[in-house]
Amino acid sequence: MATEFKLKGLTSIDLKNGQKQEAEVEGIEGGKVVLVKYEGEVHALNANCTHYGAPLAKGVVTGDGRLTCPWHGACFDIKTGDVEDAPALDPLNKFDVITKDGGVYIKGQEKQIKDGRRFLSIKCKSSGEEKVVIVGRGSGALGAMEGLRGGGFKGAITTIAEEDYQPIDRTKLSKALITDLSKLAWRTPEFYKESDIDMVTDTVTSVDFDGKKVKTKGGKEYPYTKLILSSGGVAKYLPIEGLKGDLENVFLLRQLGDAQNIMNAAGSDGGKKVVVIGSSFIGMEVANCLASQKHQVSCIGMENMPLENVMGKEVGKIFKAILEKNGVTFYMNASVEKGSPSSGNKIGKVHLKDGTELEADLVIEGVGIKPSTDYVKDNKSIKLNDKDGSIIVDESFAVQGLKNVWAIGDIATYPYHGPGGNGSLTRIEHWNVAQNMGRSVAKSINSPGSKPKAFIPVFWSALGAQLRYCGNTVGGYDDVIINGNTDVSEGKQSFVAYYTKGEEVVAMASMMKDPYMTQSAELMRRGKMPKKSELQKGVDILEISVPAEVKI
Repeated sequence: MATEFKLKGLTSIDLKNGQKQEAEVEGIEGGKVVLVKYEGEVHALNANCTHYGAPLAKGVVTGDGRLTCPWHGACFDIKTGDVEDAPALDPLNKFDVITKDGGVYIKGQEKQIKDGRRFLSIKCKSSGEEKVVIVGRGSGALGAMEGLRGGGFKGAITTIAEEDYQPIDRTKLSKALITDLSKLAWRTPEFYKESDIDMVTDTVTSVDFDGKKVKTKGGKEYPYTKLILSSGGVAKYLPIEGLKGDLENVFLLRQLGDAQNIMNAAGSDGGKKVVVIGSSFIGMEVANCLASQKHQVSCIGMENMPLENVMGKEVGKIFKAILEKNGVTFYMNASVEKGSPSSGNKIGKVHLKDGTELEADLVIEGVGIKPSTDYVKDNKSIKLNDKDGSIIVDESFAVQGLKNVWAIGDIATYPYHGPGGNGSLTRIEHWNVAQNMGRSVAKSINSPGSKPKAFIPVFWSALGAQLRYCGNTVGGYDDVIINGNTDVSEGKQSFVAYYTKGEEVVAMASMMKDPYMTQSAELMRRGKMPKKSELQKGVDILEISVPAEVKI
């Protein structure tokens, strides 16, 4: 039964449209709500994002009624609390707001306030002729499953993947090398059973698009009426002696088992000699994590600076300094020649082409992935991208030439209409992008003919301090404007970096500057991001109101 609860310290609500305020709930320890005024009405919602708990009072209110998380870009409908964008899965509770007797009250249940979220109840017994088969169990598949059942889909759902566990928060594998499935899984196995989602552990070997069947290594066939290809990427070994999987204690990092193998080899006492090959996000995160555990970590990169291809030299220099402060030793502009064993078949050294020899108790390779599309590479019904073997899709992520077949996530190359994109075919390896694609496809299935919701790619990384990033630099950039403190010596780095191509901002990165990323993503989504020359004159994007119209 709903009860009225008084908000501490409030005698009235003095908010303008678009403003928000956090308030404590009297009588409930830790109970908080966020008040948001939108279209002349004050709405009350749970105060924290259901993803990682960010305070929504520091988020961004948009003109089309969305409240966006300041950390990772999750969006909620202000009027309902429903999830609009990844990475949040659970919606917010919505409470009635009452002003009376010189105080402000909300009406709801105590449990809803304490829980801080509205737990989705999508119990379902599938019925009807519809059969959705999802190849994969990563972020894209997660978004599709949640979107389908959450949107009222009653047909059968089957997900087929090699891993024998439910969808996990893969971002935590490289950032923290967590090995406990219960700390990584988004939902319990029971949740999926109650939702009547069939979790199949098998390897997809081919698809009969004419007969509408998915075939597996286990000899099974799975008929479908709708097919979502979300098989993700395959991590690559270097094709080099001693580092191509031919020596023990040389690891890739993609699945839970990889993290478990790494931690079994590293142990929990520190002191191991660890060599990380690759200075992009996976390599940098793993290096930082293991250095924090008191291991002796060396990181090898081919670039001048870590992350240079994505973030540029200046920002890469900042992250290099942060990790060096944490104990990581870098070898940049380096090329690997081979790995050699110490005793038996275990890795002992990594040899660089300049003659440098790095002792290694274990090696982790973070040298990129390739789209996992081998199961359709010889299929004449589908054309793969000649460049990388990915699948080309349209704005709705539908596969060209096939009806009721979609491809999402790391395997999908799609027309990118964000800043600098102009509809050019782009493949983006981002957790949020995949999940938003999955939600978009779910909406297309639940509401045929609906237009995909526009979103800007959002990314984050744990590199000594939380990096936030939005936009896309795949199409290139020619300048970087950095505002703020980039000195890491005292650990007080706080900056915003804008990546520009001509006058247009195509991406931005920030550290300790919330909610600049979220504000940037919303302005980009609406084609209202300031120009390069305006930023150089000192324009602060937080002072720009977010309009209602969406441009992409």
